[in-house]
Formats: sequence, structure tokens, C-alpha cells
Amino acid sequence: MKKINGKYTLFENELSEAKSKATDRWQQFFVKKFKYDPNEKYTLSVQSNHYLGDVLGIKDIVRGDSGDSLPSKGSVVISTIRMGYGHYRIAMAGASCARAMGYTPLWLDLLAIPGITTDVINWCNTNYSRYSRLSQQNSFFNKYIWESLTTGDPSLPILNSILNAWIVTWPWRFLKTNIKDYKMSELFRNLYQTLPSDMPMLTSHMWNCMGAVAGGMTNVVDMVFDNWPMAFQLTEGAKHGIQSPSAYYGFRTMRGFDDKGKIMKPAPPDSVFYTGAHIDHELVENIEGDCAARIRRMNNNEPRRILLTMGGAGAQRELFKAIIEYSIPLVKSGKMALFVNLGDHKDNWTWLQAELKDSSVEIQTHFDWDDTKALADHIREQSAHGVHVFLHDNTFHAVYSTNYLMRVVDVMITKPSELAFYPIPKIFNARVGGHEKWGAIRGAELGDGTVEATTIPLTLQAIDMLVNHNDLLELFCDAIVKNKSVGIYDGAYNCVALATGTKWER
Repeated sequence: MKKINGKYTLFENELSEAKSKATDRWQQFFVKKFKYDPNEKYTLSVQSNHYLGDVLGIKDIVRGDSGDSLPSKGSVVISTIRMGYGHYRIAMAGASCARAMGYTPLWLDLLAIPGITTDVINWCNTNYSRYSRLSQQNSFFNKYIWESLTTGDPSLPILNSILNAWIVTWPWRFLKTNIKDYKMSELFRNLYQTLPSDMPMLTSHMWNCMGAVAGGMTNVVDMVFDNWPMAFQLTEGAKHGIQSPSAYYGFRTMRGFDDKGKIMKPAPPDSVFYTGAHIDHELVENIEGDCAARIRRMNNNEPRRILLTMGGAGAQRELFKAIIEYSIPLVKSGKMALFVNLGDHKDNWTWLQAELKDSSVEIQTHFDWDDTKALADHIREQSAHGVHVFLHDNTFHAVYSTNYLMRVVDVMITKPSELAFYPIPKIFNARVGGHEKWGAIRGAELGDGTVEATTIPLTLQAIDMLVNHNDLLELFCDAIVKNKSVGIYDGAYNCVALATGTKWER
């Protein structure tokens, strides 16, 4: 990003002087609020990751000198944040594929580094989670504000008076949001300047990417999330791994990124790359065997294994309740085994217990990683029955338990967030934010998931079709195997190759 004659630019697309000044005020808001010190110095070291170090080979980058020195070669930095679960999920895919390609993944979570990064991101995350939950509780807010904010769709006018003007007047799709986010992320530059400037880095959120580029890093690849191009996901000076051809076209042409409808200058071809979906190595590597196991269980008339995931923002409880109530009779009749992942939301377990107290169904709980892993390993070859609830006390296991369970279940019910790209038959329930709409479209067209079930009755219909009938499950499994053969799920490998300058072939 450059500033010429008082105007910020992105790939030679100019922001007005007035909006450029507003962007500077935005940065100063954080400078003053959190007493930013531009001369702050960081000391970084690495230590073993307590949660998934043995599974993904990751080592944590921590602030201070309590750990080992940063390795100079053979490593890839995986820079992420928890904002919901999707960005952690992408980062895990990058770490998994980096390890499979012979690199040590170094995990840099900006929310684990005390200082300005933690202050700013927590402030933003609190607002995002609040409005995300509100969008599922208030249909008026969802239709007229949240959908517009998360897509930049001019047909859905934002009601500026409803929310804090800082949040509402910057729809994510537009150039002005990109510049605003970059200036905010500039405050993270001191952290990244501590790392060798040419160290390969994968990022799973644009704030990580922007901060790294602002700090002078030169081998940064942003693993772009979602399937709806938005300007705030681009960083001049980085490469971008795009998950679908349609999204690639949108980013390459910067289509719709001007809030007045102006045709923009395209992003350079060396800044955006169609890589495929960002998926973990162990999931991609075992697609054929896992799909064959699903068909075998189907032919043996075993209970259909359904995995229900609770999103990181903790929204959609009404939908969750309806799905569980619909599923219990199917579980009791032996037609379904239900797996419910609550992530690390302890309050959802309190809620779920109250909802199920009169159901007379036995719930098997799995509240630590060893137990979760043991169950999944057991049912890989053995039958599965009943209702299983998973709850963990940390984000790593909360996210990765879904990944681990994917390989041994038949169908996953999820909103069309990052899980929309994963190689498992999927029922897409209603989105949370308009940007997720295109994830369901991508999955449905690839043939590994349903169309988006936008209402509770439509979601229950989809469950009926995937549990009581066989044709869709067989169709989805066949599509997943074919998709693998043409590289649809190879995005994380390709991003590692872009960051390290190496060539990767299956």
C-alpha cells in the first residue's frame, strides 16, 4: 500500500483524500486507546505446542526468551488469530501440509503475543462476535445490516443509525475497508520485524498478512478465506492463495471493490494464485479410503454417522435445538449416530443438557483430547451408536476434533464457513453473514454438499435425505474422490510451495 499526494492506493487504485484522512483517524483511534508505542521491541522464542505438537508438528512462537531460539532454516511460520474457528482451521491446514512437505510449522497466534496485537484484535473480535450472534437472533438486523456489511451488496442498504458508525460504514468488500485494515495492522509491524524478513510465512487472516508486510517480510502467502471476494483480504506485497476459480476472478479483477461501482485496475497476476481449497494433509491423503468406508457402512445398513458443529461465534442455538430434537428419534431407532461438537463453548453444554433432560437418550461425553481421539480411532472399524457430545478446554482441540472426527463420520452439518471446502459429505445449514453464501454455492456445485438450507424445515429435510436415503451420500462421496484427482483440495500444499519457492506435486 502506498500514499501518494495524500491518497492511499492499493494496486494503483486510489482512495479519496477524505477517506484516506478518515483511515488515518481510524489508526489513531487505536494508537490512543491502547497507548501504542512505535518503538516497542519484541523478543521471540519457540516452544513445543502442548496441544497438537505431536499431531501437526507445530511449535509455538512466544514472546520472551523462555523457549528455544527461532530456527533459521527448514521452517514455515503459520501466522493466525482466533476469530471464530475458521482462521485457526486454515492455519492448521497450512501447518499440516508444511509438515508433510518436510518443514517445521512455527505457530504465531497474534492473540498469544501480549501487547498491541492482543489489545486491538480482542476489541475487534468482541464486536464481530456480538453482531454475529445478533444476526441469528434478529431477522431485521440480519437482512438489512449484517448481510450488507459482510457482502458489500448495494441492494441491501446499511442502516447507519443502528450501529456504531465505526463498524457500519466500512462494508468489508470495498477498497476503503482494505486501507483501513492495513493502517490498523501497521501497528503490528514491530512484532514481525523481529523475524527474519525472508522467512516463509503463511497467514490465515488479512491482519496477520498486513502486519507481516508492514514489518518488511517478503515471502508472505495469505491463505484467503471464504468464496466471496472482498477487498479487505488483499495485501499489496504478499501472495494470495485463492480457493476457487470464481473467487480468483473476483480478486484478480477487484470486481465490486469500489463502493461507487467504478471498474478498478486489476490486481497483478503475481499477487493472486488459484491454489485450491485449504485442507489438511491427513484428510486429503485418506480421501479414497474414508469415502469407501462411508459406502461400506451404507451398504451394511449401519447407523448414519452425523457430525453437527457449533461455530466459533456461538450463534444458531435455535437451529441446533431443532436439529437435535429431530435427530433423537432417528438415534433411538438405530438409523443415526449423532456427534455434536460444542468446540470450547462451555455455556453451550449447560444449554444442551437442559434441552435434552426430557429426551431419555443417553449422552456419551468426550471432554478431553485423548478420549475424543480414542473414540474416533475405535469407530474407524467398529460400529457407532447413540449421541456423543464433544467439549474441549482449548481452541486447538476444539477445532481439530472436528477434523479428526471427519474421517470417521458420514455427513457433517455445518454453516457454509471454512468447513464448506472440506472433503466430507455436507449439509449446509443457514449462513451467518452474507459472505458465507458463496461457500455453500461452491460446495453444492462441486458435488460434495447440499445447497444452503436457509430455514430450519429445509435443514431437517436435508437430514432426512442423507439419513433415510442412499443416493445423495453415494453421489457426494463419488464427487469427493473425483475432486481430489484434479487437485480441488490441494490449496494448502500449493500455498506452502508459494511461500518457500519450492515445487509440489502429489
